[in-house]
Parts: sequence; structure tokens; C-alpha cells
Amino acid sequence: MKIKAITLFVCCAGFLACAQEDTGIQSLENDYEHEVIIDAIDIAWGLDFFKDGSFLATSKEGQVYYHKNGETTKVAEIPNVYNRGQGGLLDLKIHPEYPEKPWVYMSHASTLGEEEGGHTALVRAPFTDGKMGEIELLYKASPNTTKGVHFGSRLQFDREGYLYMSIGERGAREVNPQDITRDGGKIYRFNDDGSIPEDNPFYILENAKKAIYSYGHRNPQGMDMHPETGEIWVHEHGPRGGDEINIIKKAANYGWPIVSYGINYDGTEFTDETSMPGLREPFHYWVPSIAPSGMSFVTSDKYPELKGDLLVGSLKFQYLEHLDLEENTVQKRVKLLDKIGRVRSVKQSPDGFIYVGVEGVGIIKMLPKS
Repeated sequence: MKIKAITLFVCCAGFLACAQEDTGIQSLENDYEHEVIIDAIDIAWGLDFFKDGSFLATSKEGQVYYHKNGETTKVAEIPNVYNRGQGGLLDLKIHPEYPEKPWVYMSHASTLGEEEGGHTALVRAPFTDGKMGEIELLYKASPNTTKGVHFGSRLQFDREGYLYMSIGERGAREVNPQDITRDGGKIYRFNDDGSIPEDNPFYILENAKKAIYSYGHRNPQGMDMHPETGEIWVHEHGPRGGDEINIIKKAANYGWPIVSYGINYDGTEFTDETSMPGLREPFHYWVPSIAPSGMSFVTSDKYPELKGDLLVGSLKFQYLEHLDLEENTVQKRVKLLDKIGRVRSVKQSPDGFIYVGVEGVGIIKMLPKS
């Protein structure tokens, strides 16, 4: 298996010029072809597969769709969705022991709470015979805010059956990500019934949010489990520059906003530190930002040229990025499906095909090269 790298992108003409041009990525002479599977979802934020190859997908506006045997049906309208800015119905994850445990988990920006606006929530519902049952609230971050940014949010189970969820810092970088008594800018870990594991790192600390597993994050919108190590990998949006991939460790502080490879959107600096003792450095970072969303390791033999590597969607540059991992190094970055649209989600199906959610297009299947 090919893993890990920290790759630096040098900007010869200065940071601002680099923020507009990415010279560290290659293009394919013959790009992949694709097939549109569902065109009825404008923003397919999350999708996950059942073992038989059927799948569920979320629409940012609040709907859940079920696709089986070429037919797509709407199976749920999730209540209390705060569909504003980056908020809405976000990720979806099927329990790994389905159908013995017939649960589907979803994260969404939620209006529940006393304050106006919304914050990220975790819910689950049973799904049997093509029908979704009653929605159960498992966790709701607080307090609500009317800001329309940085909700996160991705979901992923690990090998021990714990469920991880990311929540962005809700645009409050000075107060949320470094404070373990506040929600936002964190990775959370739950049991599959929504309870909080007692060995979570801050479980016994007074006033701490007990579900927190790691902190110091900005806006994580990609998550997957490494197929060999079992580690949880997360990527998150930086500001202007400094998108990151991080390997999640218990109780670790990933530094936002104390350290960063990015600058403010107006070109000013907010820190001159890119590393500091006690803070975890990213596995990989991007300058300029690609605005990453969705992430999947490739284990399939359908795409031998991608096997063992990592795929990440780019909202900003509208491609699927292939990170070629070799001997603990990112050997190269390559554009796939170039200019297809804002890539929101990516997932490998049980039969090995790569499916991609593209804003304004729907859900597509990337076709292997013949």
C-alpha cells in the first residue's frame, strides 16, 4: 500500500500570485469518461453504498434519495434543516453492519435550539425495504448562529465501530476551534447509538464537550478510513491557501488558527507560524487552495493506475484530484474529470467503481480506461 506525504508548493512570484495559479498539478492527456447516474440532485452532498450496490444520497436542500436497479426515489425529507450558505443536509453513512443494524446516519445544519440560525447536528434513522423510518437526534452542536459558513461535515466509522463526525468552526476562528468547552472546529467520536465513549480524551474534564476527539480544525469536508492502517483521514478547507489533510489522533490539536499555510481572503496575514511544538502538522497541504470536498481511498482493481491512492474533490477548480501516494510521499497530483463542475463528494462502490457528486450535474460514475 502506498501512503503518506507532506508536499510543499513553492510560489516563485509571491503568495498572492500563487493563490491564483496552481503549478503543482498535472493534467491527463486522455481524461476519464463518465456516465450520469442521477441528474435530479443539484448538490449531492453525501452518498454511501449498501453491499448490493444500491445507494443513498443526500441533497443539500434536505432530501434523501435511494438508487437501486437504475431507479431513483426520494425516501425522506429531513426536518429542521438549515439550508443557508454552506449549510443544509450534508453527509450520510450506512452502518457497516447493515442490515443487522439497519441504521443510516446523517449530518446536517439544524435549526433546533433556542438561538436563531443553525449549527451542525447528527441524526440517524432505520432504513428497511426501501423506506426510511423516524429520525432520531443523536447530537446537536450549540449555540446556533446565522452565519452561513463552516458547518463541516463528514461521517466515518472506524474498525472498532466508532462513528466520527466533523464540525467546522462556524466562522468563529478566535473562539471555537481551540476551546474544548465549545462546539465547532472539532472531530467528534460516538458509539453507534449516539452515546459518547467514556475513553474519549476529554470525557472526564469538567465543562468539556465530551464527544470531542481532536480539535483545532477549520472546516473539514472530507473523511475516510485508511484501508490498511485503519486511521481516520480528514481534509479541511484553509482560508486563502492552506487546505490540509490530517491523520486524526486522539486529543491532538491541529493548530487552527494558531498555525496555517494560508492568509486572509483580503490578502492580509493572521499568523506567520506554519508549525509550533505541541500542534500536529498536516499530512499534506495545498497552496493555492483547491477548496476540497469529499475524499476516498481507491482499493479497486477497476482503476489499476489509481489503486492505493487518494481521490479528493475540488470545488474551486472543478476537478477530481488524484494524489499519487508512494513510499510516504505524494509523488504527484493529477486532475481527473477536469472542468466537470464543482466536485462535492466521491465514493468507491462495493463493485469497485468510483462515483462522484458534481454540483449542477448530479451523481456520475467514472468509467475505467479500456
